[in-house]
Amino acid sequence: MQISPSILSADFARLGSELAAVRNADWAHVDVMDNHFVPNLTLGLPVVESLLAVSPIPVDCHLMIDDPDRWAPPYAEAGAGSVTFHIEAASDPVRLARAIRAAGARAAMALRPGTPFAPYAELLPELDMVLVMTVEPGFGGQAFMADMLPKVRQVREAVRKHGGDIWVQVDGGVSAATIEACAEAGADVFVAGSAVYGAGNAAARVDELRALVNKDICA
Repeated sequence: MQISPSILSADFARLGSELAAVRNADWAHVDVMDNHFVPNLTLGLPVVESLLAVSPIPVDCHLMIDDPDRWAPPYAEAGAGSVTFHIEAASDPVRLARAIRAAGARAAMALRPGTPFAPYAELLPELDMVLVMTVEPGFGGQAFMADMLPKVRQVREAVRKHGGDIWVQVDGGVSAATIEACAEAGADVFVAGSAVYGAGNAAARVDELRALVNKDICA
């Protein structure tokens, strides 16, 4: 069970310090948005390269962008530990996933809430992670969409049948109130933004979220 704080909810004026504050997490989740695939603009490769230079934990880049076939591999080449592309935007997801892996990163596929998983289940051999969005991508602080939990279960069952080390990630509205339901549905990587950075002590909130899911494992 891995906790991945999203810096989308961090203070962009002090990102180095905000990353250091969650050094007890497993990943730092970095949302890249281009104001085309989603109606928001965040940061791009030059800023990610700077973050990679100072992050005390591996960086997981979630690319909410058009033409990931062209733009995603450079994030892996820059040193990101995991690179996620949206299946809705990819022209050749097999070649893209292989390019990301060849550059040294884990390759992940993201699904918007309205995108079914079944048509893309055959891509599992090319992937290291499937991200099920539990909000509409583009903005932090949205309410968790509980009706996405059946999709999480579907992905987990497909991964179980396929075998291998494929993670199931959830992103959107993950908090102390929702993380246990996500874990029960089969998620094992949890992206939390405002639930971590909206707290007074981000590190303590990471520990709290991890304790909630580990409690369920041990129960």
